Amino acid sequence: MSDKPAQQPDDFSSFLSRPYRIEWGHCDPAGIVYAPRFLEMFGESTIMLFEKALGVRKKDMLGARGVLGFPMVDVSAKFMRSAAYGDDVVLEVEAPDFGNSSFTIRHRLLNAGHVCVSCTEKRVWTVRDTERPGGMRAERVPDDIRAMFTQPQD
Repeated sequence: MSDKPAQQPDDFSSFLSRPYRIEWGHCDPAGIVYAPRFLEMFGESTIMLFEKALGVRKKDMLGARGVLGFPMVDVSAKFMRSAAYGDDVVLEVEAPDFGNSSFTIRHRLLNAGHVCVSCTEKRVWTVRDTERPGGMRAERVPDDIRAMFTQPQD
C-alpha cells in the first residue's frame, strides 16, 4: 500500500461527513478493523443520512411515515487500506440514488485523507403488508422524501 493519498473520485459528492474513532471492539486480534464492522459503520451512516435530510430521528420517522425500515438487499465493498484501533477516521456518505422502491447509497471511510474502504449498498423502502400478518412489502419512496435530498444542506 502506498503512502500517497488516494485520488478522490471526482464523482463522489458527500451529503454527510462525520468523524469516527476506531475503538478496540471494532478490531480483530491483529488490531485492524474486522471487515463486517465497516458495514455496521456504514449502516449507521445511512440512518444518520436520513435523519439529517428529514430532520427527525429514525424511530420517529418510522412511526410517523408508516415505514418499517429500509433493509439492505445488495452490498459491495472495496478494501484498499486498513484502519486500526485508535484511528480517527471520517465516514462520508452520498445522497441516495433513488429507483422506485429501492435506493443506492455510496459510502467511504477515509483515514488521514486516504480512502480505506468504499462501499455501495442497495436498500428497499418497506412498509407493513396488511395482507400478510407480520409481513412487509416494498413501496415507492415518497416524493417528499426524495425531495429532501435535493435541497441544499448546511
